[in-house]
Amino acid sequence: MSKIFQAPAARLVGKAAPRPVIVAGQAFCAAEALLAGLDTSVNGLDAAQISARLHRDGANEVSHEKPPRWSLQLLRAFRNPFIVVLLVLAGVQLFTDGNDLTGPIIIAVMVGISVLLSFTQEYRSTRAAEKLKAMVRNTATVTRRASDGHSERIEVPVAELVAGDIVHLGAGDMVPADLRLLGAKDLFISQAILTGESLPVEKSAPTRGFDDDSHASPLELSTVCYMGTNVVSGTASAVVVATGARSYLGSLAHSMSGQRVQTSFDRGVSSVSWLLLRFMAVMVPVVFLINGLDKHDWTEAFLFALSIAVGLTPEMLPLIVTANLAKGALAMSRRKVVVKRLNAIQNFGAMDVLCTDKTGTLTLDRIVLERHLDLDGEESDEALEYGYLNSRFQTGLKNLMDKAVLEHRDLEAAALRYRVVDEIPFDFQRRRMSVVVTSGNGEHLLICKGAVEEMLSICAFAKTGDAIGPMTEARRHEIKAMTHRLNEDGLRVLVVAVRREATHEHAYGVADESELVAVGCLAFLDPPKDSAATAIRALHQHGVEVKVITGDNEAVTRKICREVGLDVSHSVQGREIEELDDPALDALVARVTVFAKMSPLQKARVVRSLQRLGHTVGFLGDGINDAPALHDADVGISVDTATDIAKESADIILLEKNLMVLEEGVLEGRVTFGNIMKYIKMTASSNFGNVFSVLVASAFLPFLPMLPLQILVQNLLYDISQLSIPFDRMDEEYLSKPRRWDAGDIGRFMVWVGPVSSIFDITTFWLMWHVFGANTPARQSLFHSGWFIEGLLSQTLIVHMIRTRRIPFLQSVASAPVLGLTLAIIVIGMLIPFSALGAKIGMVPLPPLYFAWLALTLASYCVLTQLMKIIYIRRYGRWL
Repeated sequence: MSKIFQAPAARLVGKAAPRPVIVAGQAFCAAEALLAGLDTSVNGLDAAQISARLHRDGANEVSHEKPPRWSLQLLRAFRNPFIVVLLVLAGVQLFTDGNDLTGPIIIAVMVGISVLLSFTQEYRSTRAAEKLKAMVRNTATVTRRASDGHSERIEVPVAELVAGDIVHLGAGDMVPADLRLLGAKDLFISQAILTGESLPVEKSAPTRGFDDDSHASPLELSTVCYMGTNVVSGTASAVVVATGARSYLGSLAHSMSGQRVQTSFDRGVSSVSWLLLRFMAVMVPVVFLINGLDKHDWTEAFLFALSIAVGLTPEMLPLIVTANLAKGALAMSRRKVVVKRLNAIQNFGAMDVLCTDKTGTLTLDRIVLERHLDLDGEESDEALEYGYLNSRFQTGLKNLMDKAVLEHRDLEAAALRYRVVDEIPFDFQRRRMSVVVTSGNGEHLLICKGAVEEMLSICAFAKTGDAIGPMTEARRHEIKAMTHRLNEDGLRVLVVAVRREATHEHAYGVADESELVAVGCLAFLDPPKDSAATAIRALHQHGVEVKVITGDNEAVTRKICREVGLDVSHSVQGREIEELDDPALDALVARVTVFAKMSPLQKARVVRSLQRLGHTVGFLGDGINDAPALHDADVGISVDTATDIAKESADIILLEKNLMVLEEGVLEGRVTFGNIMKYIKMTASSNFGNVFSVLVASAFLPFLPMLPLQILVQNLLYDISQLSIPFDRMDEEYLSKPRRWDAGDIGRFMVWVGPVSSIFDITTFWLMWHVFGANTPARQSLFHSGWFIEGLLSQTLIVHMIRTRRIPFLQSVASAPVLGLTLAIIVIGMLIPFSALGAKIGMVPLPPLYFAWLALTLASYCVLTQLMKIIYIRRYGRWL
């Protein structure tokens, strides 16, 4: 009677349905039969069983999590339209002129440089990312048998789970595999990753020994928890029934492997690539026809057109993009930042709104119990003792306030008088948790602590001194006023309440949290970090607005935010936005800085509202309730100490929870994006100018303006000069505000800046024709040599002209690698006509007077480009 769960085909439009996923055992069978079928027990598996099952089933990983093999990465480096174009051109040239291998060899060198460096960068970044991810890998709590036969609870990597493992779940855990529940207490699971439904569903162990729900959808089975979902509240013990590819999530991942939604950055790079390819497709045939019709040598015209196609191909684009992103990831890793997805670096730079939690980010994340008070605001040891018992006996995820209570005073002697009977775990809807203890006197003591309003709503009585009286509205108002005063002093307040009743056998639940006696309150202090105000000022200076979205009390949040320099003139609570429609919410979010007492879904809704308003949104969070917002944000940021689901939802993981690290990440993202834009705009404008020059020269010269091999050598040298761009710096004004992809700006830039170089190409044509007499086919080698040097040097100088909106060399100097490499290429380019290589490819030495004219030409070129830059910036307000 094994149950077979099939993933619904309707969820996978255009794809084959995933293969059936067999979950060993039955969803509703007795625990004994289930464990026997899996050859396990409540005491767990031993080392031999674990080893055998890992060998049989493999690691508990879904297919998309595995990095590609090096050989596949190498092949992927060839999967680029520009590389394909170059290889096709090399093949055509080899076929049409097989006696001369110089051209194909040069193209092969260009392809080799691009492919090998791209592969090296991607391979190194993949290995580095895997090593960094290992630092923040997820674990699961399991019961396993030790070598001496005794069972123990231990933490193991999720990848090492096997079928038959006994797993223990608590609030904040990610479900590590497909599980059948053996026991559960108030267990609520979020299945949003599989169903898209944001509300959690309740799960429980089966209460009957037969399966009467055979027609239920897999995700509706109340006794099964699926890999990748997360525990919102409650506790459970369960047995692993499917791991890795055999899990429900693994089946979906297998069927959708290779699919990935493109980011705006991916689409931007792709759009520019195809823009340049379309430009080539139009211009190369035009060059071929003009030269063929004018020179009447169609073979030579064809080879020349092929060389122009090679010159127009930005074969270094994938390398420059990969190198910039990898360099950014490496730089961020040195700042204790793990980049899980490389493109997130660019999104970091584009981020203009950062949403963050308060605790641990703006504050020290070191909460101390500052005061323990009765309901009149006087010191109360009774409130402290009840709070201690509640924190001491709870088995769920102990938060910082629980730890602060336990560390405040050692009351272990008092706790030894009690034993725990039951527990009602914390969840984010009730905002409280309860334990039930007994001292063996025939009486149960329910101790509940939680948020003020939620606690007062379930208290029917209030203790004043030794007397217990009814909780009137007036008394409730007095208590709220007292706690509000504490909040305004920056203290977080929890109310403690109790109820005594006779011993009974039934399990306790949320319904038992009623008719309680309010005893007192605990006040905690979490002071702001010294660095928080400085970091917020720095983010503001760089165009990043900071908004605080927290589940904490509004008064406490406002005080902390005020101390760190945030505008708190507008703040709202979660209940105020609950009934708002999207347009009303958008209007509210635009002016509000502080969002308090927010539920997980409300946090995510605010993030989506900001995105609708046109912002690029980052979200920093580490809790279970942050996972939806982390998933929806453009850049999800978490920390290595976060809950499993938060780390899994994040794009970037901080090994140190520090806003100053975020500022560094923002700047690194902008440097990365800026250097990519440098190459794209340099290539686009240079290519456009070169083609324009070639068209003019082809129409009037009785010979080719440059031989195909000379074009290839020139292009190779220019490409090499670009390799240092990822190591360049950016001007401060460029880093001062967020930067986004604007594909439409590329074409405009190309048309404005490209023809500037053509002007000086044409003056060089005139110079070589009239001054140096290179005006016959017999003297064409001198013409070729003159334009080769001028074209290469002007292309190389454009690196320095375009890289900054300032005056190059005077107001903004490139980094040492850029200066060194461009200078080396300039020197090599000027020496080639005097070398054996120059003679081989048809060049001749140039007279000394040429270099005086060359200096004047390049100086004029730089001046005109700078003037064009000023006009362009005034007209369009941007340069890069």
